[in-house]
Amino acid sequence: MNLSLERNGRVLTVQIAGELDLSTSPTFRNRIEAELGQNQEIQHLIFDFKETSFIDSSGLGAILGRYKSIAQRNGKISAVNVPPHLQRLFELSGLLKVMTIHPSLEEAQK
Repeated sequence: MNLSLERNGRVLTVQIAGELDLSTSPTFRNRIEAELGQNQEIQHLIFDFKETSFIDSSGLGAILGRYKSIAQRNGKISAVNVPPHLQRLFELSGLLKVMTIHPSLEEAQK
C-alpha cells in the first residue's frame, strides 16, 4: 500500500493505492493520526479510493477509527473515486452512515 497525504486548509486528502488490510492498516492509521496530531485545525478527511484494489475488515476498522478521531473535532469524512466493489462493501458494512461518497474531489471539498 502507498499513501499520499495532502493538506489544504482544514481538509486532509488521503490517496490509498493498493490494499488496505491487516498488514497495512496500522501504517494507514499511524500516518493519518500523526498528521491530525500535527494539524489540529483539520476537520475534514477525504479518502480517494481510485487506486485501492482491496479493503478487508481491519481496513474498514481503520477507516472507522479515523472517523472517530475527526468526529471529535466536529468534522466529517468523505470518499471519492470509489469503485463499485468498494461501494458495495461500504454499504454492507454500514460505513456509509458516517461517510459520504462524492462524485469528484472538488465536490467533496465543498
